[in-house]
Amino acid sequence: MIRHAAFVVAPLFAILTWAHAAADQPAPRTDANSRLAHEQLLAKAKQGRIDLYFIGDSITRRWGATDYPDFLANWKSHFHGWNAGNFGWGADGTQHILWRLQNGELDGVNPKVIVILAGTNNVGRTPPDDAKVAEITRGLKAIVATCRQKAPAATLVLTAIFPRNDNPAVVPGINRINASLARLADGKSIRFLNVNAQLADQDGTLFPGMAGDKLHLALKGYDVWAAGLKPILTELLGPPAATDRAPPPTGDPSAKKK
Repeated sequence: MIRHAAFVVAPLFAILTWAHAAADQPAPRTDANSRLAHEQLLAKAKQGRIDLYFIGDSITRRWGATDYPDFLANWKSHFHGWNAGNFGWGADGTQHILWRLQNGELDGVNPKVIVILAGTNNVGRTPPDDAKVAEITRGLKAIVATCRQKAPAATLVLTAIFPRNDNPAVVPGINRINASLARLADGKSIRFLNVNAQLADQDGTLFPGMAGDKLHLALKGYDVWAAGLKPILTELLGPPAATDRAPPPTGDPSAKKK
């Protein structure tokens, strides 16, 4: 889905001034649009009433964003009644997500469930070596630790990094990171969710219709992610209520200028 390409074209692997920060060290996004988005997400967090909290990069963001109405309708169809709040932001690496979590976006929210999807921006298009795999894994561990600190009663659903086919050579590295993530889960307060077998074949080649650009999920891909999440959410939150109390969704601030 590319209708808003004018303001979301910055690819997930964009080389920006903050791109080389270590994956496990919090680093802010300094561009004006990201700063404004952070302020909007802070305001959303302060409204409370969020039981289901999603944190991640653009793959997460687009699902529940006002500037992607088809994806937002899909989001609502899956999560309405669970009081879900989307705190994804495009092009974020683990270091940027870590900074946002440590600078107010989870403070006082006290969700019951936190869904985490992060790391693909740190991988980028270049196959990660051993040091890079270890660094990205540390970044994800730091996100888990921060969520634990900020929301100790929440159950974390750590989602495996999805396959990306803009360079298939990165898939083995992604698989190695995911294997490390699986070991973080205790099956209770930290769950590991891997839906990659439903998104791609055993070589990591995405099935038709799962992604629109070899990286970002299409509606069919989001349905796969939702199918993996919903049994866990039903177990932890019960069936969705008829009404939803979560704050209104947000979007890319620059969308309003177009």
